Amino acid sequence: MTGLTGLTGRKRDRGSASLEYLGVLPILLLLALAGIQLGLVAYTAGQAGTAARAAARMEARYDPPVSGQTAGNNAVSDWLDPQIGIDTTGDSVTATATIDVPSVIPGVNIFGPVHRSATMPKEDTTS
Repeated sequence: MTGLTGLTGRKRDRGSASLEYLGVLPILLLLALAGIQLGLVAYTAGQAGTAARAAARMEARYDPPVSGQTAGNNAVSDWLDPQIGIDTTGDSVTATATIDVPSVIPGVNIFGPVHRSATMPKEDTTS
């Protein structure tokens, strides 16, 4: 009789690993999405810094081939839409790039836009 009791106990445990996996799966997916979202935030911040530096560098030139806004827009990935502001004060140029952080889950935007600024001295026009 003890042998039969052991078999029925094992039959009741069958499938419990699958149920435990299904219980943990949403948590694992949520952690994966959070990691991807944080990666997007870091990538967007890097792209905003690149756009600001490119825009300030181009605006600081004596005879630039393109505008600072065009240079800033061309410096970032096509799927990001930077907003670039240029401020010329005295002998320096400050460019500010603002980019909205894309969301992994459509419609859920918990991060605001990323702002980065760069300041470059104007080129000397006397030489």
